[in-house]
Amino acid sequence: MSHSPSSLSELTEQVRQWHQDSTPWIPSGQGRHLHWGPPLNRNHPVLSCRQLNRVIDHAVDDLTITVEAGLQLDALQSLLAEKNQWLPIDTPRDGQPSSIGGLIARGLAGGLRHRHLGVRDQIIGIGLMRSDGITAQAGGRVVKNVAGYDLMRLLCGSWGSLAMITQLTLRLKPISPFYGLLIVRGALAHQDRFRAALMQSSLTPDRCDWQQKGDGSWRLRLLVNSINTQAVDDQLQLLEQLAHQHGLTHERAESQQPYDTGMATQTSHWLVRLVLPPANLQQLLTCDAMAQLAGWHWDLAAGSGCGDGWSTAVTPVARITALRQELTRLGGGLSVLQQPEDSGIAAWLDAPAQPLMKAVKRQFDPKMQLCRGRLPGVHQPMA
Repeated sequence: MSHSPSSLSELTEQVRQWHQDSTPWIPSGQGRHLHWGPPLNRNHPVLSCRQLNRVIDHAVDDLTITVEAGLQLDALQSLLAEKNQWLPIDTPRDGQPSSIGGLIARGLAGGLRHRHLGVRDQIIGIGLMRSDGITAQAGGRVVKNVAGYDLMRLLCGSWGSLAMITQLTLRLKPISPFYGLLIVRGALAHQDRFRAALMQSSLTPDRCDWQQKGDGSWRLRLLVNSINTQAVDDQLQLLEQLAHQHGLTHERAESQQPYDTGMATQTSHWLVRLVLPPANLQQLLTCDAMAQLAGWHWDLAAGSGCGDGWSTAVTPVARITALRQELTRLGGGLSVLQQPEDSGIAAWLDAPAQPLMKAVKRQFDPKMQLCRGRLPGVHQPMA
C-alpha cells in the first residue's frame, strides 16, 4: 500500500499517526528503486514524496537551488539547463526516473566523482522528518564551511533507515559549452600506468572511466570540457601524448554531456556496486573472480575506485561471492543492488562500524519503524 501526500502537513499527519500506532513504514521518492538492496517487507506501507516536487528557491547567481525531495532528477536538469546550469550527480544505472531525495538517500556516486566529488558533496542544506513526525533542518542556502556535526552527510547513503528527506539545497555547476571525448585502449597494465600518470598530472577530465561492454575488452573513456574548442583540443592532445607514452591506442569520439556514461541502459538481473582503492582496480580487473563473470558489463570510475557491474545472464551466486571476497582482500567491498529473487545473497555485509550504525539508528528511530531490515553496513535486520 502506497501513500503519496500532496503537502508537508499531510505527510506529517500520516507519520505521526504511524508513530502513535508503532506501524513500520518505508520512505520513498518515485518508488522505482525500492527493490534495490536488502528486501523490504511488502506488507509495510510506503510513504512517497513524489507530489512534494516544488522548486523552493533558485539562486542563479549563487549557483544554488532549494527543492522538495520528490522532484525528479531529469526534471531538475531540464530546468537548470534553461539557466545554463546542471547538477553533477549521476543518474541511476537502470535509467529509471529517480527523485532527488531518493538519489541522496542511496548516496551512490559514479564517474562524475572523478572531478565533481560525491553525492554528499553537492548538498549544502537538508530538511528531514523523523519517524515521530518531528522535522529538522541542517545546513543552509549558502556555500560555506559547517561547524559541528554534519547531519547532511549522515543521511546521505542512509537508504531511508534514519529519517525521510523532505527538502534539499544543492550546489550547482555552469554547463560548459564544449566537450571532447577520448577512448584509450591497450594492455590493462599499460592502461593502469596511464591512469596513475593522469592522477599525478594537472589534467582534470570530467570523467575517467574503465569500461567493458561484455566482450572482455577493457577501455578507458575520458571526457574533457572547456569554454572554447581550442582549449578542449589542447586537453585532448595532452591526453593523446600521455596515452602514446604508455603504448596505448586512442581515438576521439563525438563529445557528449557529462552525465552521459556512454553505456547503454538495459534491464538486468544482476546489478552490483563495488568500491575499492583506485590503485587496486587493475588487480581486480585481472583476477580470476572477474574473469568468471563473462558477459558482464562494467563501468568503473578509475580515479575514485567506485562503479557498477550488471548482467542479464544467469550467474551462479558462488561467482558473486568470490568477487566479494577478492574485493575484501583488496581493501574494498561489494553491494548487491539487484539480484534474481531466488539468489539469496546478502546485499551487503557487516561493516566494522556496525555497532555505531546501530546506535545511531536507535537514536533516530527508537521504534525501528523505518525500512526494517535495511540499515547500511548491517547484514542482519535489527530487532
